[in-house]
Amino acid sequence: MKKIKLASLVDINKLYEQSVQSADAEIDFINRTYKSIFGRLPKVLREDFSGTSMLSVGWVNFSRGNYAIGVDIDKDVLSWARHHNVATLTEMQKDRIELLHDDVIQVNSRCADVIGAFNFSYWVFKQRATLLTYFKNCYQHLNQDGIFILDAFGGSDAYVEQKERTKHKKFTYVWHQAKFKPVTNELLCHIGFEFPDGSSIPKAFTYDWRLWTLPELVELLLEAGFKTAEVYWEKEDKNGQGTGYYKAVSSGTNDTAWVVYLVARKNS
Repeated sequence: MKKIKLASLVDINKLYEQSVQSADAEIDFINRTYKSIFGRLPKVLREDFSGTSMLSVGWVNFSRGNYAIGVDIDKDVLSWARHHNVATLTEMQKDRIELLHDDVIQVNSRCADVIGAFNFSYWVFKQRATLLTYFKNCYQHLNQDGIFILDAFGGSDAYVEQKERTKHKKFTYVWHQAKFKPVTNELLCHIGFEFPDGSSIPKAFTYDWRLWTLPELVELLLEAGFKTAEVYWEKEDKNGQGTGYYKAVSSGTNDTAWVVYLVARKNS
């Protein structure tokens, strides 16, 4: 009997969560940042490009006063989220989470204390006018004491066509920067998975992005109406290693690879 390959048995959404997402770290950053600005914790979170909605589920789990709105244009991944993540919640918790099958550019959600766009998903908007429209939607759907948080990566390695492998217990995560166009800053990337039996899924997820720079993003956020837009850089220990804590900076470190948060305030 022919042995079934591991690649045909796995759930790529679960592998994505295990290798890419860290809901606890994002919730911690959201809470610490919001409290440092307003002196209290936020209650309503809108997770754009929510995918498996791991963050939204984590948000309602974190506090019984929290409410989450997940927005994604992919109907299939939202169905997966409902069956695998939302299903783990109690009935009372389910009343505090709302998953919307909609386009984040035009979604008309309830207003939130925080809107988050993580894992660089907004880079799917390649044109300046389109990204500005998205940022304006976020501005309009924030409460007066509201912040918009997004992440970005950069450094010289971001422009290199390369593969980076990270070993996990039962698989290897592969980040593949397949093609970069310097004239347009378009970046084609794939997430793949490799398994101990030699099988693999080289293109489990594909991302056709524009690599946006920090000055471009700050300028667009301010143009969208936000009063401030700050870059939060990861603090380093005495050995130059990341600590997992971020602070607002006016000048970062010229590393070959970095990941930052941007935090835009609706009102000053």
